[in-house]
Amino acid sequence: MKVIEIRKMAVDELIKTSNELRAEIVDARKRVHLGETTNNRVIRKKRKDLARVLTVMREQLAKENV
Repeated sequence: MKVIEIRKMAVDELIKTSNELRAEIVDARKRVHLGETTNNRVIRKKRKDLARVLTVMREQLAKENV
């Protein structure tokens, strides 16, 4: 997910996306722990996407409060 795509989203969409990413991270960790997959890169990618979403969401909320 690119920052340009994230910046086009509304705050409601960002909240929904962040919740989905958190669920995907939990699921990926569970799969790695159970040995169903050995691809740890998926977790790292999802965490970075989540950080991008939260950063843009914080910027938009700060802009609204000013």
